[in-house]
Amino acid sequence: MIHHFSFNPLQTNCYILTDAATKQCAIIDCGAFYPEEQQALFNYIHEQQLQPIHLLATHGHFDHNFGNAAIFREYALKVELFAEDQQLVEHLPEQVAAFCGIQLPEEQIPIGAALHHGDVIRVGNLSLQVIHTPGHSQGSCVFYCPEEHTAFTGDTLFRMSIGRTDFPESSWTAMQQSLTTLTATLPSDTILLPGHGPQSTMSDELRYNPYLRHH
Repeated sequence: MIHHFSFNPLQTNCYILTDAATKQCAIIDCGAFYPEEQQALFNYIHEQQLQPIHLLATHGHFDHNFGNAAIFREYALKVELFAEDQQLVEHLPEQVAAFCGIQLPEEQIPIGAALHHGDVIRVGNLSLQVIHTPGHSQGSCVFYCPEEHTAFTGDTLFRMSIGRTDFPESSWTAMQQSLTTLTATLPSDTILLPGHGPQSTMSDELRYNPYLRHH
């Protein structure tokens, strides 16, 4: 079972992946910035009687990690992401100041386990396969859940587009390789749930996405 929220002014997609049998869940890309957004997420988890066991980030950019401190306070979960992007999360206020010119209150976000390519994260009877997809950032990744035929693609792959590669930590060359990895790894019937915008499928992206046509 997958529930979707759209959070913060950048409309970042946050997903709750739940195993119906055990009620265990993972929170993916918690961009909940405003207190009412954070409360909406808490309310959903409470109403559904879920047990959050993982807080995961597809990468370290601020709009995907605004809610991490609130999740830690509420559920004692530390964000799990690739080591290459941990420094981005550790310096969230500096990120926001550089991108948006806004001063955030200094709040330390505890960092949890570092993810690695090939890791398998268990959520009850579900599994999330971790695929390293650098390009948008050095530590960008995709979480693939074969039981749900779904991949959480973060800011690597969008519907008919891909993530930006013009940031200091970005790489167009790495992005091209990551797209090749995804096309070789994800079955064509995979539902793609990106970090922004509407969902898609791998088959549609292979057919229509101009960045994948040569793959």
